[in-house]
Amino acid sequence: MVSRNIYLQMVLRIIFITLSAVAAVYFFFEKQYIGTGIATIMLVALTSSLIYYVNQTNRKIAYFFDAIKNEDFTLRFPEKLSVKSLEELNHSLNMLNAMIQDIYVKKQAQEQYYQEILRQADIGIFTINEKGHILYANPTVQDLLNYRPLNHVKQLNLIDHNLYNLFKDLKPFENTIFKLGNERGKRELSLKCTPIMIEEQKLLLVVVHDIHKELDDKETDSWVKLIRVLTHEIMNTITPITSISDSILNYFKSGSKLTEPGNFSEDQIKNTAKGLEVIKTQGTDLMSFVQSYRTFLSVPEPDKELVPALALLEKIKLLLDEQKDLIKVEIEILVEPKELELYLDEKLITQVLLNLGKNAQQSLEHQDKGNIRIVAGINKMSKKYIQVQDNGPGISPELMDEIFVPFFTTKNTGTGIGLSLTKQIMRLHGGSISVSSGKTTQFTLTFN
Repeated sequence: MVSRNIYLQMVLRIIFITLSAVAAVYFFFEKQYIGTGIATIMLVALTSSLIYYVNQTNRKIAYFFDAIKNEDFTLRFPEKLSVKSLEELNHSLNMLNAMIQDIYVKKQAQEQYYQEILRQADIGIFTINEKGHILYANPTVQDLLNYRPLNHVKQLNLIDHNLYNLFKDLKPFENTIFKLGNERGKRELSLKCTPIMIEEQKLLLVVVHDIHKELDDKETDSWVKLIRVLTHEIMNTITPITSISDSILNYFKSGSKLTEPGNFSEDQIKNTAKGLEVIKTQGTDLMSFVQSYRTFLSVPEPDKELVPALALLEKIKLLLDEQKDLIKVEIEILVEPKELELYLDEKLITQVLLNLGKNAQQSLEHQDKGNIRIVAGINKMSKKYIQVQDNGPGISPELMDEIFVPFFTTKNTGTGIGLSLTKQIMRLHGGSISVSSGKTTQFTLTFN
């Protein structure tokens, strides 16, 4: 409506200016100089009026946008004017000003809400621009780094030189564990730096988390799980030994007196021999269990070298194919790119892959059309990996957190150290192992 009235005003004024100009020219050629003068005066007056009208409209709009730019929402235009179009323009500008003010107030409230969340968060957060200026740092990160206020990335050099080296190039990096020592003691911080774009400005979002308590909780939980498994295994071995020993002792002793040699029956002698055999067997099993524990604790440091991935996987396939007569499964390997090389200890990783492959074979023991795929490649983070996949029944969610616990096993045979040993070997390689289970079960070895 406003634009329509302004448009009509402009059109009418231009029409009158045109008519005045035509009249002035007509009277001039007709030598009616009085008419020419009157038409010329009207032309000047109408032109001045048009200029004033346009300037007045532009000035109001300019004032309005300047006020919005300066976040001044007190500007109000009079809405009772003789010129209808200007009155409607003023009313529309006032309405628009009120709407923008309402949006601004809501935005401010929302911003304060998010800032309060960031202030109360247990995770430290700060942002860095391309020039190294720290635009925002919540109180948590300042407490974790024991430095305030944080204004520039160079201040990190005053906290710890190695910490500053992480940020001095102003480039993003993946999750990193950093040990920070100061007068408050030592802290282990998890740092992650991610690029973001806000209002066409490139920023780095840094998340800092004190993982010391989390690590303590996980370590305690791991010890509880390990002790539970050790207790279960040892008690299963010791209980029969204690029971049988007590039964044999009753043959040889009655109260506080020893049984005379001639008083033993044939059944007692046979039962004693059988009991001693059981004790020997249980003792041997216990020794084997302890030896497995020693094996877990004495993994050698990797002797790493560059190994062609294709040759490594072909060797694993050949070793697993020896079990084909027992378990009918199809084994396939895939390496991309074909010339991929891995920096690893071939003996240790062969042991790892054989263990994962045999586990996959056992999971497919009672399944038709079993398939195992061993894949080597480079992931989206430019890290090399080997993945062992199978289409078996999968791993239940409640066992996901247990399978890497030493001596935990769901099998009737085995020591339960295979996967925990695998995790230990990958840790010594500076890599990691992860598992997912759905339609297929996948164990992924990632190398740094």
